[in-house]
Amino acid sequence: MDFHYTEEEKAFKEKFDSWLMSNAPEGYLGNMDYEPPEDWEQMAAEYRKFQRSLFNAGYAGINFPKAYGGAEGTVMENIIVSEATGPIYFHTMGGLHVISLGLAAPTILAWGSEEQKQTFLPPTLSGEIIWCQGFSEPNAGSDLANLNTRATRIGNEYVIEGQKVWSSFAHIADWCILVVRTDPNVPKHKGLSYFLVDMKLPGIEVNPIKNIAGDPEFNEIFFEEVRIPEDMRVGQEGDGWKVALTTLGHERYVGEVALASTFLREYEELVELARTVKLNGAPASKDPLIRQRLAQIFVELMVMRYNGYRNMSKLAKGEMPGPEGSIGKLFWSELHQRLTEVAVDLIGPYHQLNDPIYRPYHSTRWIQRFLRAKGNTIEQGTSEIQKNIIGERVLGLPKDAARAKKKS
Repeated sequence: MDFHYTEEEKAFKEKFDSWLMSNAPEGYLGNMDYEPPEDWEQMAAEYRKFQRSLFNAGYAGINFPKAYGGAEGTVMENIIVSEATGPIYFHTMGGLHVISLGLAAPTILAWGSEEQKQTFLPPTLSGEIIWCQGFSEPNAGSDLANLNTRATRIGNEYVIEGQKVWSSFAHIADWCILVVRTDPNVPKHKGLSYFLVDMKLPGIEVNPIKNIAGDPEFNEIFFEEVRIPEDMRVGQEGDGWKVALTTLGHERYVGEVALASTFLREYEELVELARTVKLNGAPASKDPLIRQRLAQIFVELMVMRYNGYRNMSKLAKGEMPGPEGSIGKLFWSELHQRLTEVAVDLIGPYHQLNDPIYRPYHSTRWIQRFLRAKGNTIEQGTSEIQKNIIGERVLGLPKDAARAKKKS
């Protein structure tokens, strides 16, 4: 893949950058001191406003067909938009785009009926619909096929009973992509079905859960006699595992370019922090060990970025996400932890101060990032799961002995 812009791509980038200068959240671009909204309702409103403006300008869903609200753009146009908007999404809107644009929309495009595509894709790309993900359960996280939430068919409806957990954004989501068990009498991978669920339906209860950083980003969802129309099933009954693999593939595959640009902005803040903090009477950026850690992180960020380019190029050719997506997920999740650890080391004991009055060096911001990064190696499949996938499905190594024995 040639990473140099053609004249057409240069013109597209200049036009998009000019548009972004007038439409990005006020105060974010070029401002390292930007503080995002603390309220999720505010972030949701900011997301809807920004996404609507992207959609109206023809920059939403660059890689989606025009028939469903997309732009049918090129790989490089998708990269240009993703790199520019990634930091905005993550730093000002809490990453609200991830499930809606990165998981729900591609899955509906790949598996949805024509009616589902027409109904859900345009309002998802425009920000009218915000999605959450109903996959994990208390006893079915990494082993998703072990889930117990049931769907019983009654006439042309399904009645849902059960519980989901670690459902990011469920407290503000409009719709949910949900995997449930529809047949308990067949092997666990074959008895699942995939649904699109209106979060306003009677019988749905959402309880926010604060993460280690004090943010109620995660949620548990309870379903009690929730009735879902048959036409909200994606694919055939029993196809849930196949459809979910598409979602999980995109979860580990898409967004690496946007994350790389987001981490690069954090890296710029980290370098500025190293220039500000004094170490042995001189700026920490002068210390050879600190310089080495900063250089190593930058090198790894470039590896992450170009691996993301490779993934986008593959998807643009019409290929489905494969197990190699686990390589990128494992890499970026552990890299982000190392990046934030450098910041905490630079700040020193001040990182324990959370009161805005006493927070030098933006210590509150960095400690929140540091703590939230601990979840990076758990969400979207733990690092241990990713290593198993890479070993077995990419490198062709024998299955883990303990897991093979358990399955037998």
